[in-house]
Amino acid sequence: MSIRPPRLNFGFRAPKVALRAIAAVPLMPEQGVIAHMAASILLDYPTPERQRQFSLVRASVTQLPDPLQKAFDAFFTAIDGWSEQDLATHFTATFDLKRKCCPYLTYYAAGDTRRRGMALVRFVEAYRAAGWQVDADELPDYLPMVLEFSALSDSPIAQELLAAHRDGIEVLRTALEKFDSPYAHLVKAVSLSLPEIDDETRERYLDLVNEGPPTETVGMTYLGNLKPFSAHANEAR
Repeated sequence: MSIRPPRLNFGFRAPKVALRAIAAVPLMPEQGVIAHMAASILLDYPTPERQRQFSLVRASVTQLPDPLQKAFDAFFTAIDGWSEQDLATHFTATFDLKRKCCPYLTYYAAGDTRRRGMALVRFVEAYRAAGWQVDADELPDYLPMVLEFSALSDSPIAQELLAAHRDGIEVLRTALEKFDSPYAHLVKAVSLSLPEIDDETRERYLDLVNEGPPTETVGMTYLGNLKPFSAHANEAR
């Protein structure tokens, strides 16, 4: 991912942005499956094969509560009239070239630092503890992959992965809204499907929005709230 150098700051600090609250929407288990699988498909790179699934996804989200259904519908309305190439170009320009629009969750806690490797290992351990193997072609913290895991796995580990990186999800949502990207509606739907954030997460979210992900390893110890997992973790649940 291409990262811009930090801007110089000669003693001036812009005021912190305010958190725009997203109220949690209670979901039945089957609705959570639909919401996360739909978001997984739509947030993935829009290959022609993926885009052929969009009509099925649009039909499936009609079973969701109104706030989530509206969020998904807003995405489809925003891309109405776009060609397959238009959407692919927008995806690349947004997720590959904008620092705060990274779809890899550990990036928000660890940035492009050596400590990110440790954070990725914890993700792999979490999947393995739930009996899953990670495809070697993709990093384990890729948001669409985590959402697919949440939709298809009955392990509570999936929810722990999302909860541990909730601040990163909120930073991604805020950045996509700032750039007026249709994908903002999808991340909003994900936020609506998750529990409301606590005060500690809110503070980290505000810091990340204003400062961006870490670029230095000096003094950095935070790797997200994700605890270490072992291969036997799921057996004890």
